[in-house]
Amino acid sequence: MLRLFVRLVRRPLLPAVRLWRRNIQLRVVAATLLMSLAVVLALGFVVIAQVSKGLLDAKEEAAQSQAAGGFAVAQEKANTPSAVDGPDATDNKVGRDASTWMNSLVKQLASGGQTAFEVVALGAGPDAGGAPGGPFVSGVKGARASGNVDPTASVPAALRRDVNHATGTFKTFSQIRYTAGSGDKAPEPALVVGKRLTDINGDPYDLYYLFPLTQEEESLNLIKVTIATAGVFVVVLLGAIAWLVVRQVVTPVRMAAGIAERLSAGRLQERMKVTGEDDIARLGEAFNKMAQNLQLKIQQLEDLSRMQRRFVSDVSHELRTPLTTVRMAADVIHDARVDFDPVTARSAELLAGQLDRFESLLADLLEISRFDAGAAALEAEPIDLRDVVRRVIDGAEPLAEHKGTRIRVLGDTQPVIAEADSRRVERVLRNLVVNAVEHGEGRDVVVRLASAGGAVAVAVRDYGVGLKPGEATRVFNRFWRADPARARTTGGTGLGLSIAVEDARLHGGWLQAWGEPGGGSQFRLTLPRTADEPLRGSPIPLEPEDSRSNRARIAAEAAGSKASRKASEGPGRGDRSPIPARSAMAGAMPVPADPTALPGSGARVVARPADPDQGTDQAAAERSAAEQSAAAQEDGAGGR
Repeated sequence: MLRLFVRLVRRPLLPAVRLWRRNIQLRVVAATLLMSLAVVLALGFVVIAQVSKGLLDAKEEAAQSQAAGGFAVAQEKANTPSAVDGPDATDNKVGRDASTWMNSLVKQLASGGQTAFEVVALGAGPDAGGAPGGPFVSGVKGARASGNVDPTASVPAALRRDVNHATGTFKTFSQIRYTAGSGDKAPEPALVVGKRLTDINGDPYDLYYLFPLTQEEESLNLIKVTIATAGVFVVVLLGAIAWLVVRQVVTPVRMAAGIAERLSAGRLQERMKVTGEDDIARLGEAFNKMAQNLQLKIQQLEDLSRMQRRFVSDVSHELRTPLTTVRMAADVIHDARVDFDPVTARSAELLAGQLDRFESLLADLLEISRFDAGAAALEAEPIDLRDVVRRVIDGAEPLAEHKGTRIRVLGDTQPVIAEADSRRVERVLRNLVVNAVEHGEGRDVVVRLASAGGAVAVAVRDYGVGLKPGEATRVFNRFWRADPARARTTGGTGLGLSIAVEDARLHGGWLQAWGEPGGGSQFRLTLPRTADEPLRGSPIPLEPEDSRSNRARIAAEAAGSKASRKASEGPGRGDRSPIPARSAMAGAMPVPADPTALPGSGARVVARPADPDQGTDQAAAERSAAEQSAAAQEDGAGGR
């Protein structure tokens, strides 16, 4: 379910991911936009912070100056004596009413603000926290305020406590809250400045100036909107600039990529359009020169190859007539060799043998010239590869008896049907079997057949000298020998494997080699079951199951399994039967493509052991083990 969910989520995103991975212009523009946005955001935060700090500092400085003047005026009015005549005059109050005086003072001080500030006067006493360390109680008696301001709600309790407990001027940020009679006016941010003063009777009271920050807040909001709008325009403008700049660079690159694709498709006349004298123009000129030189070289190579193919074809055809005449004369001399002296008779036999080899070489050269000229035709029809293998073995039996080699077939109990050219497949297998017998040094040669999925395969395994490191990649080259000093007892021309690999490619199949020094070699022919069907794997592994590395791995796995069983066995559990090891051939047809089953030689070579004596003993042991394994598989598979 989790995998299904991930697949459903990824499916709509695949086009976007593919576009992101393939479009460099989109990636550059997106990166430019992201980096520009980050820079604009960082710059905006810095500017807003600086502007906000500047506005608040200016407001605090102006507020403190305004409040200091107000505090001085209020204290001056309280200290100014005033004589009152009449019967109500006393020695202590001198005819003054503190409540009326405070109301008049608040109105007078607030009238100079013209909505720039509000004034609040709060009485101070023991209930208001006037005594040091005393409890603070809200709702101070004698509160006065201008502009319908709620005095007790607008002045923070912490500021009132500071003003009551110490002398001097104190300030803080708060909100101005209004009473119900102000028409539900919303609270406003404000700067509150307060100080302890005395009234006309010498009693203490607290006077506060409330400076609204509405104008500063509006200015800051305007600056934020301006910076945001400018930032958006800057980001969009930078994105457009990046798109235009990258487009000037990417467009020639895309043009070059398209022309390179067309060049690789064989359209060698394609060229880039060059304008200007900048770096892109020089790149286009260099690209066009490269394409022109490449076209010229390819044309020269094609002409040379055509001449070579024509030369080989013409020479091969022209040699047939004199070769026929020489063959007739040689046959006459060979038939009359009994009348010659021994030296002349031996010369007649050598002449006949070399003429046979010359005819084979001429036929191979003609076949190679057909492949080179692209004139080789495939006559595919459903065939049973078992019949082809039997004909090949019957033809190789005399050579095998001469070498003391036994040829065995495995996997021929079931039909192995494929659409192929019987003549070409037989030629390939004949080359493989004859080479295995010639290089097998008298040991057994095993031919294995298998089919699975859409592929069939024939593997020819020998236990002779094998292949040295690097030789398996050159084994299909023309006229190549593993040992140049080794004599060709079968009269080979050196073109057999080259023709064989061309036959395999003509079928859409693979011809691959594996070998290890002293451990023999294996050649595997893999063909599609149906003509023109692409191959995805081979039913036979390229490295045989009886190779040194496979045997060492199986032995290590068996040793590890045995050790783990001994460690896990407890008392009374020793009679448990061990689990049989999995056969190396199980799952020989991999679900994905066989890593070694790749187009080309697909060769793998295992190095020779360091100790020669040990290698000789090991090779003998491997031969014995390989023969026993092959015999067991032959008996089980019904091979002959």
